[in-house]
Amino acid sequence: MTHAFIVDYRKRSTTAGQEVSVPVTVIETPPIHVVGARLYRSDPYGSRVVGEVWSEESHDEVDRAIPRHPASPSATVDSFKAAPADDVRLIVHTEPWLVTGVGSKTPDIFEVRVSGDGFEDRRSFALSQLGKEVTIDQVAKEGEFWDLIGVTKGKGFQGHIQRWGVHLQPHKNSKHRRMIGTLGPHNPSFVTYRIPQAGQMGYHRRTVYNIRLLKIVRDPKTETVAPKGGYLHYGAVRSSCVIVHGTVPGPSKRLLRFRMPIRSQVASVEKVDVRFLSTASKQGV
Repeated sequence: MTHAFIVDYRKRSTTAGQEVSVPVTVIETPPIHVVGARLYRSDPYGSRVVGEVWSEESHDEVDRAIPRHPASPSATVDSFKAAPADDVRLIVHTEPWLVTGVGSKTPDIFEVRVSGDGFEDRRSFALSQLGKEVTIDQVAKEGEFWDLIGVTKGKGFQGHIQRWGVHLQPHKNSKHRRMIGTLGPHNPSFVTYRIPQAGQMGYHRRTVYNIRLLKIVRDPKTETVAPKGGYLHYGAVRSSCVIVHGTVPGPSKRLLRFRMPIRSQVASVEKVDVRFLSTASKQGV
């Protein structure tokens, strides 16, 4: 994280139109590689795969995550074009070897839904993307609102006070102070989920709705975004990156996923005027 000076774009804010300092997060976004496509069809038992096709290219790092098996007779382009389906998804993998801060060589593999009006257009688009790389500037624009999905920092097993923030018992309380006063009423005769209790804290999947992309940096070599000495616990930024307004869940090296917003009510998107991005050292370099 760092801070930036921007022209306040929030129309209902008391500082609307003025230059303000806001906290921002720099997220490195190397391209993702499309290795396959899948067709799904809905039936009374849910969605099931009815067609699948993979690119002919092979990557050693991808084989770390999924070993290649001989292709089935149904995994052909012709069968992919003819199979009746309702939904199309791309099978993509990350490229962690392009990122300095992540030491893992094993890519993350997941599916990305192809959106659009016509189903046949989505099917043709999925076939055209096999074996290609998708960059952030192909799917996003500066000023847009996106949803961000991540996993929060893990805190392990914590007690009532730390986990839920309930008040300490009075100092005259017998036996325990860092505990709740009651587990609930006599009836119902079981402990409901509303009672704060000890348990796992952190390492939960969380979604940040409507986070704004302030800026997209396509080449960090020409436009400096990293402070002197690099970011703490991460390092230098080598690939393309986005600057978002606010904070994001999880530690600095954990995978984040963007998706189109499902709660956005913004009709038009305007580019945010970023006046200054702080690149001061975070460790006294």
